[in-house]
Amino acid sequence: MEKANLFAAWIGILLGFLVGAVQGLFFHSEDWLGGYTSWRRRMLRLGHISFFGIAFVNLSFVVAISYLRIERVYPLCSVLLVVGAIAMPLVCYLSAYKKVFRHLFFIPVASLIIATALFVFGGLLQ
Repeated sequence: MEKANLFAAWIGILLGFLVGAVQGLFFHSEDWLGGYTSWRRRMLRLGHISFFGIAFVNLSFVVAISYLRIERVYPLCSVLLVVGAIAMPLVCYLSAYKKVFRHLFFIPVASLIIATALFVFGGLLQ
């Protein structure tokens, strides 16, 4: 299962670079998407950084399993980390498009919290 997390990590890093490059073409304009503190621009920045942040969580998961030789890891943990890697930037960009999508943030947040709790209590503390 951890191969999926490794792929999710590197795909997230690649997407973070690509999206950052595209967004970077416009960031110099102070009034782009309503200015630096506008909802849209904040959601785009959050979506961009979430590619990297959750990629590093997935990468850390793979490294920890390997380094600590953890044999009993719940497959659900792996799946939920990948769900978080997909859902967080998706919800951020959807929320930038329409504010109503902000109500979906519970999906990536819950998946990441549950995955981390499963890993800590089911893998690291065993």
